[in-house]
Amino acid sequence: MKHLKLLLIFQIIFTFSVNAQKTDANVFGDVQCDGEHIPFVNIYLKGTTIGTTTDVTGHYMLVNLPVGKHILVAEMMGYKTVEKEITVVIGKSQEVNFVLEETSMALNEVVVTGTKTFKRKTDSPVIVNVLEAKSLEVVQACNISEGLKFQPGLRVETDCQTCNYTQLRMNGLGGSYSQILINGRPVFSPITGLYGMEQIPANMVDRIEVVRGGGSALYGSSAIGGTVNIITRIPRENSYDFSITNHSINGEANDQVLSGNINMLTHKRNAGASIYVNRRHREAYDHNDDNYSELPELRNNSFGANLFYKPTYNQKLELSLTSLNEYRYGGEIVDKPAHLAKQSEERQHHVFMGGLDYQINFNEDNSSFILYAAGQKTDRTHYTGIIPDGGNELQMHLENPPYGTTENKTLQFGTQLNHRFMEFLGGQNVITIGSEYVYDDILDNIPAYNYIIDQTTKTFGFFGQSDWAVNKNITFLAGFRADKNNLVDKLIVSPRLSLLYKMNINTQFRLTWGTGFRAPQAFDTDMHIAFAGGGVSRISLANNLKEERSNSLSASMNYDKASEKYIWGFTIEGFYTKLKDAFYLHPIGSDNFGELFEKRNGPGASVKGATIELRTNYNKKVQLEAGLTLQKSLFDEAVENIEGLPAKKEFLRTPEKYGYFTLSITPNDRFSASVSSVYTGPMEIAHFAGAPEQLIDEYVTSEAFTEIDLKAGYTFKLKKVDTGLEIFAGVKNLFNAYQDDFDSGKNRDSNYVYGPGAPRTIYLGIRLKSL
Repeated sequence: MKHLKLLLIFQIIFTFSVNAQKTDANVFGDVQCDGEHIPFVNIYLKGTTIGTTTDVTGHYMLVNLPVGKHILVAEMMGYKTVEKEITVVIGKSQEVNFVLEETSMALNEVVVTGTKTFKRKTDSPVIVNVLEAKSLEVVQACNISEGLKFQPGLRVETDCQTCNYTQLRMNGLGGSYSQILINGRPVFSPITGLYGMEQIPANMVDRIEVVRGGGSALYGSSAIGGTVNIITRIPRENSYDFSITNHSINGEANDQVLSGNINMLTHKRNAGASIYVNRRHREAYDHNDDNYSELPELRNNSFGANLFYKPTYNQKLELSLTSLNEYRYGGEIVDKPAHLAKQSEERQHHVFMGGLDYQINFNEDNSSFILYAAGQKTDRTHYTGIIPDGGNELQMHLENPPYGTTENKTLQFGTQLNHRFMEFLGGQNVITIGSEYVYDDILDNIPAYNYIIDQTTKTFGFFGQSDWAVNKNITFLAGFRADKNNLVDKLIVSPRLSLLYKMNINTQFRLTWGTGFRAPQAFDTDMHIAFAGGGVSRISLANNLKEERSNSLSASMNYDKASEKYIWGFTIEGFYTKLKDAFYLHPIGSDNFGELFEKRNGPGASVKGATIELRTNYNKKVQLEAGLTLQKSLFDEAVENIEGLPAKKEFLRTPEKYGYFTLSITPNDRFSASVSSVYTGPMEIAHFAGAPEQLIDEYVTSEAFTEIDLKAGYTFKLKKVDTGLEIFAGVKNLFNAYQDDFDSGKNRDSNYVYGPGAPRTIYLGIRLKSL
């Protein structure tokens, strides 16, 4: 390595001596942190398209620079950005070295989800929370479903005892009020939302950006509760990472996860690829010893790649491809075809998704144009059924079992233009305009139940936004989105206003108002056929169903205090959302197969509450993050949930208190340990009769749950091969805080499930990674 450094330095000096004869102006230098050189740091002249990156030894050179005064910037994720003023003179080469400081916590990361443009977190008028890949490792998340519950205002719940589909609830609103994006694109279709959070492996993710509440309405329909943007990995250096983890679920079932990542960059760093693979096999788990699963059998295989190419410094082309394949079986644990089990759900998913983005910056980086396309295709075969006890019904079941098929396709095309006005009424303003078209088509059919969803949605949207930095302390964001959905007669216009006031370097105040809507269509939970009352329950849409509208208001204070050794801070946010013509499920009776519900417009509803976040980091060795949400969700008038029982104003399955914390300890670069916890408060749930121990329909209030997770790991450095070998182990749900009153037998109410997603689970893993 020393010889390589000397050779590169000699090359730099030789190059400059030749260029100096041409009377050109040059700058060279190195970038260090704590006495060590840092490779792959971005070095560029601010406000221009001129730039480069440091090489493998942490050195750089820029040649043929324009004369005059410039700001030279050194920037890299995970480090504080440093700017230096330089004066470039013809015929002179000068050395400019940088010393970067590693950021203890991601307090000022660059985020994109809040405004659809790249901004520092502290400069964004909309609160953006970031869940990084490192955080997913700390809590040993197998997929994004297991990671998102460690974010303020978010709660991930399991909603079916048999198939275990999950919902992401944000600020007290159900899963269908949340918009999930892949690299900023809404390819997470309604049917994908049922199981997609469990199908996307954690090692596919670079980071997840979360915008809560109406501030996310810029993304269109369903972004009422908030927006989750899953940003997949892009290579920043040549590296590899492989791991295998074996989980023991309460000592009775095994869950094995194999994952791998490879990142590759060309020598010029203008092209690269990030490739991931993931394989998960989990055995079915039966908690109450009735030979029916509470955790279904899973067999997942997924792989994908992100590729980029930069033909010039100011142009970039990105391509992402992902293939997800999953087999899922829950119900009676028998080695038979699904329709011969007494009760079961079987799913086979084949999902392919991808996206293509092109961006060009021009006007000295004051303007950018983005052209993008994305899509997904899902093919699914499925079975949901209960075998009859005998007679003609049994014969009909055997002759025509209720197997079904699903075909789903989502396509999106769009453009976006950004322009920065350096002088705008005493400040700066970034104007963003764009348009996009989203097409989603789904055909879900179970002939034996006479059940079919044949739905096509087409939405053309146009958005505009003014991001005006009035001065160094005040930023005013004003925007709107206009959508024409084929299921809605009129154009839906959703405005948004946000105000940021930076009182000082430590404190920011934000105020946001926005509107949104949900189209009168079937969403993820509407497409789930559940077991209830000794049969299968199904949902249909009312003939006169109209769009649901929302008004949201949020206000927050953010404070962070940093010193040489520590950072600590907090965020307090209050939120209020008013729903007009809110959707709800109304019982309309039953048929030969089971309970029937109709999706109708209610009189309206409101959700209000507050979220508190705490964070601290000491000397980059101890880090604590915590969040608590207090909220209340009520319909304006009571709605009927269970036929024959009193109507209720309260939202079901919605606790008024929930929260989390994570504590990670890294005393050195070899050892790491963490403690994490999720708290779920009591909530009211509908419980239908059918199981032997449940003879009546009733409302039930669940108990509160607190999950505690532990993890520890140690890395052995194999310096001869620049490789780290990590051994790690831990336990999830240490005190086995798990539901203990599950229904039993084939006539169980599969929607009667609450609390943590799994019982106590002990795991051991090994990881091989580049240093």
